[in-house]
Amino acid sequence: MIVHGLLLAAGAGSRMGTPKALVRDADGEPWLVRAVRAIADGGCTQVDVVLGAAADEALPLLEGTGASAVVAADWAAGMSASLRAGLAAVEATDADAVLVSLVDLPDVSAAVVGRLLGPGVARDTLRRASYDGAVGHPVVLGRDHWAGVAADAAGDEGARGYLQAHRADVEIVECGDLATGRDVDHPA
Repeated sequence: MIVHGLLLAAGAGSRMGTPKALVRDADGEPWLVRAVRAIADGGCTQVDVVLGAAADEALPLLEGTGASAVVAADWAAGMSASLRAGLAAVEATDADAVLVSLVDLPDVSAAVVGRLLGPGVARDTLRRASYDGAVGHPVVLGRDHWAGVAADAAGDEGARGYLQAHRADVEIVECGDLATGRDVDHPA
């Protein structure tokens, strides 16, 4: 099975004060680069990064990572626009599933990605990471669900509604021993 990574990094980061695609950790490493590495090292064959706000500034950060960029022209419409742009790009590939993650999850590592992919992934997979019982990102979406996710996504909600509607089919993978999964919305 082929699983591509899809990193959503298009938002303006209004609460952060800058687009999160441009944020760097305390050591100076861009969150964008760290997240691409975690997704690739965790087992995804290819990583596509969805950019929007400050895309021209973020694109150079991807040089040398092996990741491809997808620019969501309508990124300001919310996470749903980014997710739809990313799924449309991956649709043209041979991927059987996609792992969707967010750039503002600085402690989500390759170990989390590997655990999500470890139990085997198929075209009908729906899987979510959980942190001490609270579901979050990344999520794994099998190809059979892409059209439904894209059609259901609205505003600042990506796959949440679709996953909720199909909760009986969603496999929850506990990762609380590996990370907190908390998104960072405000500067430290």
